[in-house]
Amino acid sequence: MEIINIKDTSNKLYYVGGVVRDELLGIESFDIDMTYEGNAIEFVQNNLQNLQNFEILQINEPFGTVRVKTDGREVDIASTREEVYEKKGHLPSVTKIGCSLKEDAMRRDFTINALYKSAVSGEIIDLTGGLDDLKNKTIRVLHDGSFIDDPTRIIRGLKFSIRFGFDLDEHTKKLQENYLKNINYDMCCKRVKKELIETFNLNSQSAFEKFIRQKIYKLVTEKDVSLPQENIEELIKKYPVENVWLVYAGCIGDLSRLPLTKNEQKILDDFNATGELKNDFEIYKAFEKVSRETVLLYGILKDKSAAERYLEILSRIKIEISGEDLLKLGLKPSKKFSEIFDYVLLKKLENPELSKEDEINIVRGII
Repeated sequence: MEIINIKDTSNKLYYVGGVVRDELLGIESFDIDMTYEGNAIEFVQNNLQNLQNFEILQINEPFGTVRVKTDGREVDIASTREEVYEKKGHLPSVTKIGCSLKEDAMRRDFTINALYKSAVSGEIIDLTGGLDDLKNKTIRVLHDGSFIDDPTRIIRGLKFSIRFGFDLDEHTKKLQENYLKNINYDMCCKRVKKELIETFNLNSQSAFEKFIRQKIYKLVTEKDVSLPQENIEELIKKYPVENVWLVYAGCIGDLSRLPLTKNEQKILDDFNATGELKNDFEIYKAFEKVSRETVLLYGILKDKSAAERYLEILSRIKIEISGEDLLKLGLKPSKKFSEIFDYVLLKKLENPELSKEDEINIVRGII
């Protein structure tokens, strides 16, 4: 693993977190995080910014971090730091820049993400037992207040358990259960949403079942949630969607705490507005202008057969006549046009083999 080719005589620059974990697990890592034992911003400005193919992209003074681009790759370099959660569930405040590696490690979420690798020697630095936990496929927090400080770590733990096939250690599991019985809802829901997106975008039925059975959904809503009978993972594989996470999250029901986009809210609103569908015409009219995510939610929570009939058969049926054709038949533009189109659609749903000429003849028959 060599991203930044520099001579660091102080040997204080390290790869950290997921990039080290993933290398030890033998899997590809897409994000490169590094830490400097000291002030990373000063280190980069004094030692790196004049290197060839090197560019400083962004500096965050309060957190002592700097994003750089080197040889075409973006890398985050952070100062070692101590943090305190003055307001539980929200972003922490930095109390010290340039602390020891041990102090820096203790602010992290799990031991498997608190491993360091020297950018010079390649030595692995394990200050929290992360290597043993990787070997034992265990997810373990670093202190008893971890979930109180940042409850999104509960969702993150679920994500890692699914990605790597790991389990929470018994003490971490107990801390999670205790927190979910007494949740502080004054938390950063933007971060909750981010973790839900990353977890549910894995499209894992197992993840969602754990999410419900372990009552992790309590981080989103105080209402009780039960597990749908349908296998969401299989449906999404069969009918791919862009917002995978929202199909899962929509099954929670109450997402009012999450900062949804207009498009995301529309998907949920369209689903909630769709009642019982009794025939092909009602199915077609209900789904023709909504997203596939809405159709899948309807199939998971209300009527799978109606959703699948639309996706597999009805959605392929289209009438061919247009407003211009109606004008040629002597009709004047009016609200009557939509009624005529619906009538032709009804007939075409009954007989999908109708040609455009057949459709025109149907119109002639009703005028």
